[in-house]
Amino acid sequence: MPPLRYEADVIIVGGGLAGLVTALELLGKNRWVVLLDRDEPERLGGLARESFGGIFLVDTPHQRRLRIQDSPELAWRDWQRCARFGPEDHWPRRWAQHYCEHSIPLIFEFLDKLGVRFLPLVYWPERGLYEPLNSVPRWHIAWGTGYEIVQRILAALEAHPNRHRLSLYFRHAVTDFIQEGGHVVGVQGHVEPDGPVFEARGGAVVVASGGICGGDLSKLRAHWYRPWGNPPPKLLNGAHRYADGLLHDRAAALGAHLTHLDLQWHYAAGVHHPARRRPHDGLSLVPPRSALWCNARGRRIGPPPLVGYTDTRWLVEQILRQPGQYSWLVLNYKIAVRELAVSGCDYMEAFRYKKRLRMLWELVRGNHRLVQRLIDECADDIVVADTPAALIDGMNARSLFGLQIDGEGMLRDIQAYDAMIERGPAFFNDEQLRRLMNFRTYRADRLRLCRFQPILDPSARPLIAIRCFILSRKSLGGLKTNLEGQVLRPDDTPVPGLYAVGEAAGFGGGGMHGQGSLEGTFLGGCILTARLTARHL
Repeated sequence: MPPLRYEADVIIVGGGLAGLVTALELLGKNRWVVLLDRDEPERLGGLARESFGGIFLVDTPHQRRLRIQDSPELAWRDWQRCARFGPEDHWPRRWAQHYCEHSIPLIFEFLDKLGVRFLPLVYWPERGLYEPLNSVPRWHIAWGTGYEIVQRILAALEAHPNRHRLSLYFRHAVTDFIQEGGHVVGVQGHVEPDGPVFEARGGAVVVASGGICGGDLSKLRAHWYRPWGNPPPKLLNGAHRYADGLLHDRAAALGAHLTHLDLQWHYAAGVHHPARRRPHDGLSLVPPRSALWCNARGRRIGPPPLVGYTDTRWLVEQILRQPGQYSWLVLNYKIAVRELAVSGCDYMEAFRYKKRLRMLWELVRGNHRLVQRLIDECADDIVVADTPAALIDGMNARSLFGLQIDGEGMLRDIQAYDAMIERGPAFFNDEQLRRLMNFRTYRADRLRLCRFQPILDPSARPLIAIRCFILSRKSLGGLKTNLEGQVLRPDDTPVPGLYAVGEAAGFGGGGMHGQGSLEGTFLGGCILTARLTARHL
């Protein structure tokens, strides 16, 4: 079978959000573009189309309407506190500061022009533990979730007057770069599963193939953050199935500088994905803040106790210190229907399908449909019981590595927590309850929080325990790039013809986030890097 040959001004490798935005911008510059994606056509858009669609934005009309006083200067101070940049992080700093200073024209206005609308309330994750991370709410949820964002971009591509200049090819696995005279002039690979080999040549190649946290997880484990010790024996995969880091290695062979591959973004509350699309397939839950977070033996983790919406990296770090390196969320049905959510569009149906009345109903009455669906589909990880004894038995049946639940100790922890709730807010001396009091002062949080709900309350049963694993999501490091998207060598000179956007570039500079993320900066980082790189090209 003869090899396939493609030519264009620019070759883009990867059809996720960053690749699609790069293509859209290049069409606006009258460039001929070939976009190669390894996945099926119906999955065009990558993980962004499955996401909840939250984006970190600074000083938006939504914030001003809610009297949230934000500014690029405040956001930049928060970002640096979260990132903990090192002295070598020149380009990550430049990219991060550019994000804080230009999120309105480069991200918000870009999406608004495409017809993406955001929910009226701005949400407030990553508040921080002992010092502020997000000083104010900045998490803007796209109405229609990440699916809507991708669909709007695809619609803009299809309707573009230069659509004829874009060629899309699917099931194309890129395995290497083509270099001539020290200049990257294309890529090569093969069509999966048993198709021909191909070459795609152009004046520049843009790597938009994601990070290293997907695939078979071997590269993630090899680059595990060593201060955390060994990676957990049980780790769920929440990254893209083709994010295997192959092109990172190929670029490094050309002299590109790979940085911070040990800085990875994981979530603390992963369960097995019912679809089982691949080994260790994971689904990321938004942990209920009124639940007690316990270790593999059923004992409450802390002090301080673990509470969602504070500092995700810190939550992961604490669980990794526990026996078995997995955890349990212990709650009841009343807490679950009010507070439990999924970090993705498929389960958050009211948001995904833009059903306003249903969304309002669920805010008032609770999301019973979601909770029942999770109970039915995730039975391996979720225990439902009418009594504490039956709950403990169900947890023991799902315990791993020989770690059995300390039933008496777990019951004492729950009873102590419930007793403090019964004494009333004036006597709250539990850090979790103090945080819940603070959360409830902000309207968007108050709508999704129970009012100091005891766990063992008979009227709130059945009892629920959710077995949670660390779930991989994003690579915070990657190919070092300058503000024009050029891939750099260790001495900061460009690799001619090679560019990187999105997660492949560590969302900018090879590590724009540093060690942490203020949430919503992944989708925003894909758009930011894509637009700036395309402008240069």
